[in-house]
Amino acid sequence: MLYYVSGTVTVLEPGLAVIDCGGVGYGCRVTAYTAAQLKLNQSAKLFITESIREDAFDLFGFISREEQKCYELLTSVNGVGPKAAMAILSAGPQNFTLAVMTGDEKLLTAAQGIGKKIAQRIILELKDKIGGGFDAPELSGAVVSAPVQTGNLSLATSALQELGYSPAEVALALKGADPNADAQDLIRFALKAMMTK
Repeated sequence: MLYYVSGTVTVLEPGLAVIDCGGVGYGCRVTAYTAAQLKLNQSAKLFITESIREDAFDLFGFISREEQKCYELLTSVNGVGPKAAMAILSAGPQNFTLAVMTGDEKLLTAAQGIGKKIAQRIILELKDKIGGGFDAPELSGAVVSAPVQTGNLSLATSALQELGYSPAEVALALKGADPNADAQDLIRFALKAMMTK
């Protein structure tokens, strides 16, 4: 079983990255989200999920364990295959997490091959597995007055923690965020703040 591959990116095409590991090129199917973070002829590490069928042996490569976990959750849903899961995750694991937690079918149906029924099934089956619904912890020290703001901040906090960030990191990243912003904008604000550290 392959856990990850680490080496030089020798081929980078839409949906495919080839990683050279000691003279062996591993062809990995990748999302647009992962591909955007890879550079040709530079070193990279991809976490691997194998898919073995009678007629194919595919390697799916992910830039982070969070993205890989999201892929595994998606493919556990009846009717969601590897291709559909990769299409959904091309917008990034944070957008997928947000879509499930907020019940936003439009975010899911924006992915190629995902219809309304499949989107509803994904939300229904995965909502409890991602962040446990809306019972997210409050942000300590955050100025929140309206219930809607509380919900959005809680939602953003929960989604970011689901992506592996600690409560302290999330609170720091959301410092100075517009309390009137919706959950998706708050998540983007926090991720940007964490990337520019």
